[in-house]
Amino acid sequence: MREAADLLIEKLNGLAPQLGLVLGSGLGGLVDVVEEPVRLPYSELPGFPRSGVTGHAGEIVAGYLSGLPVIMLAGRAHYYEHGNPAAMRPALETLWGAGVKQLILTNAAGSLRKDMPPGSVMMIEDHINFSGANPMIGEGSDRRFVGMTEAYDAGMRSAISKAARESGVDLHRGVYMWFSGPTFETPAEIRMARLLGGDAVGMSTVPEVIIARYLGLRVAACSVITNLGAGMSAGELSHQETKDMAPVGGEKLSRILTRLCADGLPEG
Repeated sequence: MREAADLLIEKLNGLAPQLGLVLGSGLGGLVDVVEEPVRLPYSELPGFPRSGVTGHAGEIVAGYLSGLPVIMLAGRAHYYEHGNPAAMRPALETLWGAGVKQLILTNAAGSLRKDMPPGSVMMIEDHINFSGANPMIGEGSDRRFVGMTEAYDAGMRSAISKAARESGVDLHRGVYMWFSGPTFETPAEIRMARLLGGDAVGMSTVPEVIIARYLGLRVAACSVITNLGAGMSAGELSHQETKDMAPVGGEKLSRILTRLCADGLPEG
């Protein structure tokens, strides 16, 4: 991590962003509005993951978003690609080593609520780790016992809510339930998820939240809704549907994040 962080700091050439963003499906276009961008492919950073999912660029983009210094991870590695829930640990440790204090994670997700249709944006208030995997397995110190009571920072959630109002975006709130993937859930699993208190389902983000909290970062996360869960609408689910619908909610979430940066980071 130290080698990668030192290389990143050198490439940033004095830019010192405290906000990091992980861009999921539909958010890749956000890098195009970054001013004075510095781009660095993951392949040039030791230990960084390689994402094999279409729509995930695999590069760091740093610069200014609405005047705020930010650093973005355009693309992520998923548990279902490698069987390693800690696949994103080197990347997040590198951001932490480069001075990032706050992290916003984004993803594409399936809705469990009819009132939250495809194209919506949901701010994650809590999660259910249904996969059973955990990136802290194998960590040798007592730091592995990460407290998750306040995994999603209240101050950051309040700032995102304010930015959504100012942007005119209807922001939903709910619980994200992590399934391992890569297969989509069955209708029975969706019924179970609703009974357990889930509002959206997806295949990422939760291990990154755990790693970020382990590192002491303040965390927030939002989902772009791309589909209703299995059995809630006619037809079979597909990754193409995710790719087609992600830009719709992605545009809304981009407006929120741009406004958030214009307002400045929350104190705390």
